[in-house]
Amino acid sequence: MTGPRPNAPAAAVHFETGSADLTERVAERLAPLLQAGDVLSLEGPLGAGKTRFVMGVARAFDPHAHVRSPTFTLVNEYPGRCPLFHVDLYRVEPSAVEPLGLDELNERGVLAVEWGEKLPTHLAREALRVSFEILAAESRALTLSAEAGRGLALLEACRGWKGAR
Repeated sequence: MTGPRPNAPAAAVHFETGSADLTERVAERLAPLLQAGDVLSLEGPLGAGKTRFVMGVARAFDPHAHVRSPTFTLVNEYPGRCPLFHVDLYRVEPSAVEPLGLDELNERGVLAVEWGEKLPTHLAREALRVSFEILAAESRALTLSAEAGRGLALLEACRGWKGAR
């Protein structure tokens, strides 16, 4: 079941990246903090860097990971120190999200969900939300925000990083 999101997140950290590689590096820095049960809600327009962000997490978990967009498969699994489940909800109607078994996947590993706006409320509540904004051809603004629980703990861990504001 999806539900409305609050207008303003409880807390946020902002980054600007000047290239796709720098977007991946932000994700690489986050990866060591992630554990099974964590949810990354990746939100933003097409081409904003959501898949590149997942590439950074996946490569930090396993340097040999080959990440591809799960637009048509819906879920890709990447091995590593913790399983990473890369989910793309772009083509999925909100009513069809629940049957995907995201709760079971989340018990086993980290969920990185593109088009995270469609996540069921119970998964979104404690997610670390990563919002992407296209500034220029390669430049992106990333806003990390959270409302509660584990997402808020991850956000607080990112607060002191170089480049964060």
